[in-house]
Amino acid sequence: MMKHLQDTTTLHNGVKMPWFGIGVFKVEEGPELVNAVKTAIKHGYRSVDTAAIYENEEGVGKGIKEGLMEAGISREALFVTSKVWNADLGYESTIAAYEKNLKKLELEYLDLYLIHWPVEGKYKEAWRALETLYKEGRVKAIGVSNFHIHHLEDLMKDAEIKPMVNQVEYHPRLTQKELQAFCHENSIQLEAWSPLMQGQLLDNDILIEIANKYHKSTAQIILRWDLQNGVVTIPKSTKEHRIIENANVFDFAISKEEMEIIHGLNQNLRVGPDPDHFDF
Repeated sequence: MMKHLQDTTTLHNGVKMPWFGIGVFKVEEGPELVNAVKTAIKHGYRSVDTAAIYENEEGVGKGIKEGLMEAGISREALFVTSKVWNADLGYESTIAAYEKNLKKLELEYLDLYLIHWPVEGKYKEAWRALETLYKEGRVKAIGVSNFHIHHLEDLMKDAEIKPMVNQVEYHPRLTQKELQAFCHENSIQLEAWSPLMQGQLLDNDILIEIANKYHKSTAQIILRWDLQNGVVTIPKSTKEHRIIENANVFDFAISKEEMEIIHGLNQNLRVGPDPDHFDF
């Protein structure tokens, strides 16, 4: 079981992906963003997740460059993820979007590139582009985001390469058990966005009670629960004390009974759109 912030899961193509990283959704370009990325690297994070639509890749790239320099580590030690946006889904347009991502981030390659949403009639062509980038060795791993089981089945019918990752909304109010089981059976690593339900779970009495028992915060309990469920997690924060606190989840384990109690909080509630009813 994960004992360290830099512990990794091995994707089905052999690439190692950290279980834990920092997300930068809704963090605007500017010094706060650059510092958040730098701070995360300084405190041992080795995974950074961004996306074209976040419009903050320049700042992320700057934070990565400065963070690596200050920590004295190489680019290879870091796992960087970005995503192609809906407007760019298509074969040529996805490849062009990837070039643009790299340019903004000032990187030679990405460790993981994802299709951000399963736009009907478009994601198969985009996937073909991701397969090309992967086969050319320009990206280390490829995957999807916000894909339901039926999207994955449809994609895999024609795909040469199976997605390595599916990044979805995942937290104790949305446990996605069937999707997780499907991904597990198909060796697709599940990854959580919005693991803290955008803060909506932090004052939950059941989670507070469990947190008190372990002398941890409710956020730490939720993040540890993710990890013990075998789900990669990327909480967002720009504050140094929170970046440190979020990662301080490797020195304890939640009991089996309490894991089930947390699972019992599921209500299939989303803070983001349902991929089947998203206005693309």
